Amino acid sequence: MNFLELKLYNKTPPKGLVVYCGTVITEDGKEKKMSIDFEPFRPINTSLYLCDNKFHVEALKELLESDDKFGFIIVDGNGALFGTIQGNTREVIRRFTVDLPKKHGRGGQSALRFARLRLEKRHNYVRKVAEVATSVFITNDKVNVTGIVLAGSADFKNDLLNSDMFDQRLFAKVIKIVDISYGGDNGFNQAIELSSEALQNVKFIQEKKLIGKFFEEIAQDTGKVVYGIDDTLKALEIGAVELLILYEGLDIIRLTTKNPVTNQTKTMHISPCDEKQESLYKENNVELEVVEKISLTDWVIGNYKKYGASLDFVTNKSQEGAQFQKGFGGFGGMLRYKIDLNLYDEDVESDVELF
Repeated sequence: MNFLELKLYNKTPPKGLVVYCGTVITEDGKEKKMSIDFEPFRPINTSLYLCDNKFHVEALKELLESDDKFGFIIVDGNGALFGTIQGNTREVIRRFTVDLPKKHGRGGQSALRFARLRLEKRHNYVRKVAEVATSVFITNDKVNVTGIVLAGSADFKNDLLNSDMFDQRLFAKVIKIVDISYGGDNGFNQAIELSSEALQNVKFIQEKKLIGKFFEEIAQDTGKVVYGIDDTLKALEIGAVELLILYEGLDIIRLTTKNPVTNQTKTMHISPCDEKQESLYKENNVELEVVEKISLTDWVIGNYKKYGASLDFVTNKSQEGAQFQKGFGGFGGMLRYKIDLNLYDEDVESDVELF
């Protein structure tokens, strides 16, 4: 990237700026200057300036690790904060303060009246927290977070949880209640730290349920699952895949070549150790042109929405995840309806570049 390109940014974009520049060695051994600049799809919280013999993409990988968003409600005697955490991105959505009366030490009728007013103000405060929680964490009548953490330094978090004013849809999403020493931003940070294990367990449990349903469909022979790269991509191309399931460490390259004599294209899915084989780039003594060489995972991320599918990544950290990776190649999907892929072979083969 030269200074003229850099001047196109008069300020840092809202989600941050990623810049890679350097000299790389091409496949034919020549040096090539390369510069890449973009705004990430999700806010990046890392500041890094580094000169090295490789491009460091660790911070970008963290952005891809999880799409799960968790809600936090931090409530104490001074006010409430509502925030979310997604991957390594923390965001405060709304906050407000409150001025509640302290306990009154005098006796008599004045004490009774003061206690009544104090309880009434506490009740109104809990009501406001519940109402704001509903407005923040429910969109189009659906909860917009995977789970909710309630945190506070007093009894307000428990009062909120047990209150009839707290929306039952949010109540069902509460995964952790934590005691914290502070309110506001400091309390938010402490709550994230104290609930980190619970957040990881939610992802782990979701993964086990997802793959468990995949295995259940296979056991019941419903015909509504597909696995293996070729069959899954055939089903995707005809719009039959409702949910794609990919192992997060899938190491497969999607290679598309073209015969300059016949103008026919061919797409193969190969492992990195096979991509240097000369036979992949020759056909009847004709040198094939490389149209595209891309990670299969990257191709899926860029194309799955075109076919009306959704996408979920799984790990091999659970027993079910490890079985999906080893036994099913880490690539499969849940189908909208039962299909016979043999009926589509002829159509797919006539237009190979579609999958």
